[in-house]
Amino acid sequence: MKPRGGRLARRTFGVIDVVEIMKHWYAGRNLSEIARGLGLDRKTVRKYVAAPEREGLVPGGPPISPEEWARRVKVWFPELTDPRARSSVNGEIGRFHTYISNLLPVNTLATIHQRLRDDQGLKASYTSFRRYVHLEFAEEAALAQVTVLKDDPPPGEEAQLDYEYLGQWLDPRTGRRQRVWAFVMVLSHSRHLFCYPVLRMTVPAFIEAHLAAFRFYGGVARRLVCDNLRSGVLRPDLYDPRLNRSYQELATHYDFLVDPARVGRPKDKPRVERPVPYVRDSFFRGRSFSSLEDMQAQAERWSLEVAGRRSCRPLAGAAPHALFLAVEAHTLLPLPVRAFELATWHTPKVAADAHVMVGGALYTVPYAHIGRRLDVRMTETLITCFFEGELIKTHPRVKKGKRSTDWADYPPEKVAFLMRTPAWCLRRARELGPATSAVVEALLGVQALHRLRSAQGVIALAERYDPERLDAACAGALFAGDPSYRTIRGILASGRDALDPEGPAACPEAPAHLHGPDTLFAHLEV
Repeated sequence: MKPRGGRLARRTFGVIDVVEIMKHWYAGRNLSEIARGLGLDRKTVRKYVAAPEREGLVPGGPPISPEEWARRVKVWFPELTDPRARSSVNGEIGRFHTYISNLLPVNTLATIHQRLRDDQGLKASYTSFRRYVHLEFAEEAALAQVTVLKDDPPPGEEAQLDYEYLGQWLDPRTGRRQRVWAFVMVLSHSRHLFCYPVLRMTVPAFIEAHLAAFRFYGGVARRLVCDNLRSGVLRPDLYDPRLNRSYQELATHYDFLVDPARVGRPKDKPRVERPVPYVRDSFFRGRSFSSLEDMQAQAERWSLEVAGRRSCRPLAGAAPHALFLAVEAHTLLPLPVRAFELATWHTPKVAADAHVMVGGALYTVPYAHIGRRLDVRMTETLITCFFEGELIKTHPRVKKGKRSTDWADYPPEKVAFLMRTPAWCLRRARELGPATSAVVEALLGVQALHRLRSAQGVIALAERYDPERLDAACAGALFAGDPSYRTIRGILASGRDALDPEGPAACPEAPAHLHGPDTLFAHLEV
């Protein structure tokens, strides 16, 4: 009977089938008789009998037992007993046997196939590649699939957490679609679940999600198994992971241990991996939310009233919330009395103007640190700067785009001019003399900021001339009615500050050719 479509089904041969062909051939039957008798194609029979002919066997020779025929067939046609030899594709993949063996312990099959395809020019499909690996590396493949079931930790001992993408949400306030992620935490003993939707996977959002979870449970598990998201873990390492400093501060404040899962090993936190599709389907899909705050409030209610009351198979059908109240709630670490202050850490480089940029604002640090990278801790109210663990500067936090400058962070000789404020000028002028004080007061009396440079210049003359001479020059400028920096500098440069500004002016005698108006016009008749 022909299969559907009118094509003959391809027959699969085994050792027994080929032995039957050999026995007929060795008995002296020709190819056509063998093909008709066994229901085979003549070309197929020719393919198999060619092997004994190459060995020098001829029909009618010494008797050969079926066992001997089977042994010889296995040698002539190894593909009948070893599926790896059935296809030329396996031969192509076999060229990379050592390469595959070296990568199997550290990479997935998909990654190894992708590298062979892109870097080595492998043409075989992923399905053929996977089949080859499972045949050639049966023990290693089986080992990779082994799952060791671990006992549930004691109550209050462990919580597992993860970030997962939920989908897109149309924000009714802006009319824009937003991508939504869910922070999910599961207590490992009771399976009590908490979901907290976020729009950004930033460090503040990560920390705020933890705080919301702790409030939801009314306590903290002693160990948190987390993913290697950079919001929490900067450098994954099995033995010495490097945590984000903000996350480390959170762990210290609440006294819990952070235990990151291994990279690419979701089985390290199965209690939170499995519920994620349930969260996406039961909570998020098909619901509408007026705002992110409304979404988070609905998620908390869903975590308590829906997820908390579900029949959980690992708990033999018990509800997670009921088990949580019965055996785990009182074992959690209590929440500290002092609220946690969220801080983020930054590593800015000190610019040539001795400022660092943090949170979009500028802050000065001592000029000796120009060119260095600092560790800066930023809270809602305070900016704290550290170098190699040593506190070097603290500033009140200012708004984005603003600047907080402490002139004491600069070398005195660089900022002396900038620090000479109107109040400083008046105070210094009084120290230099009454006339100097009068000049500076006159300059700053109207439009102080516009005349500040002139006042600073007058006081700076005391660095080149004695204060007594400067005060005398100021007295002369006041007497002349021109108390300006230019006039005072000219008096000091010409040495006229030694003259008495209040004495009679010495007028030289007029030359002989100069006459008064009476004499000049006396000869004219009226």
